[in-house]
Amino acid sequence: MNNNLKEQVLRMSGVNPLKCMRCGKCSATCPSYDEMEYHPHQIVYMVEKGEIEKLMASPSIYKCLSCFACVERCPRDVEPAKLVEAIRLAVIRQQGQNHLKAKDIPDLIEADPDLPQQALVTAFRKYTK
Repeated sequence: MNNNLKEQVLRMSGVNPLKCMRCGKCSATCPSYDEMEYHPHQIVYMVEKGEIEKLMASPSIYKCLSCFACVERCPRDVEPAKLVEAIRLAVIRQQGQNHLKAKDIPDLIEADPDLPQQALVTAFRKYTK
């Protein structure tokens, strides 16, 4: 268990996983549930237990759509999606790079004109920090 990574994820997300009562409402509303190795309620629990490296290696953090449905459903305001975004950011920082730069956006639009602008804005927000 790497406490440094756990502290970093908690600081970046601003989430307190101890508030989670494990009701599963976040997972029940997740549109990516069937695609994920770890579901939103499990991610919260794993962060609480400090299993950040396991999450960083999981494809589940990239299956999350960041739709924040889990955040809306949570009766305790735990915000699992913010934990996922913080874990993604931890991966990027560990790699020492960003996945998307502003100069890359025109090429992405040209390559796929049907790509929703929201996808680009969301990707830019996530991968440029």
